[in-house]
Amino acid sequence: MIEICRLHLFFEGTVQGVGFRFYTERVARRLDIAGFVRNLPNGAVEVVAEGKRKILDEFLSAIQTGNLSGYITGTEKIWEPPTGEFNDFGVRF
Repeated sequence: MIEICRLHLFFEGTVQGVGFRFYTERVARRLDIAGFVRNLPNGAVEVVAEGKRKILDEFLSAIQTGNLSGYITGTEKIWEPPTGEFNDFGVRF
């Protein structure tokens, strides 16, 4: 049985207004991850993603080393129980 996990992320830095949400969405859809990404009022970006643990690790690595990685100054990573509430991955406004 393959375990589905939930990864809750908060990225800090200059992560708003640079295409970070849309880049994150592209990576998530490529990896077939479900969840969302959104800007927060404090300037951070929140990501909630559900999928196989190995794929979620790949997802996080792709974001932290991808084209926009230079804008990230901090990452908070929280593993949570999955809820299965998502059908796909999208940007929330």
